Amino acid sequence: MIHVKTNKWTLSEIVLMGLFASLTVVGTSIRVPLPALVGNPFFHFGMPILCLAVLTLGFVKGSLAGGIGFAIFDVLNGFAPEAPYFILESFVVGGALTLAYFQFKHFKNKVWFIPTIMAFAAIAKITMTFLKNLMVQLLMGASFGVSVTASIGTLYITVINAFAAIIIVSILYPPISKLTTKMLRK
Repeated sequence: MIHVKTNKWTLSEIVLMGLFASLTVVGTSIRVPLPALVGNPFFHFGMPILCLAVLTLGFVKGSLAGGIGFAIFDVLNGFAPEAPYFILESFVVGGALTLAYFQFKHFKNKVWFIPTIMAFAAIAKITMTFLKNLMVQLLMGASFGVSVTASIGTLYITVINAFAAIIIVSILYPPISKLTTKMLRK
């Protein structure tokens, strides 16, 4: 349902942005830590909420809502230095999802539509995570080969999160789309 309207933000859209930002904080807080060579990764429900926000509110508002939610989570949980990165990542993932949506929008009524466009968001997320981890390793002084190996070794967590997001959004998008469409029309 990604909609392109005006630059005006309605009260309903602002309320939904706050709701999605809050849900992103909560969804990211429900986490299962996993071992990795780089960072402190964990399985969580933040990405599906970001993607639902983008699909219901559009690219800018949805990405901003998800990015703010991730930033709040980071600040509250000791990851404040990473908050700007996750705002950027929200826009990259949201952008990939939006581009895929518009490329495939003539198939909106097909059962494979949401999983397909979510695959593009998943690829964007995996790519961003790889690049971030690569840069962290390089900045820590590791050689390029070691940095690539360490970054690839951490990607399994992102892949798990991405596949879970594809499944979760495929299930939740239809009812959430109906609810938000009613709210946004008023």
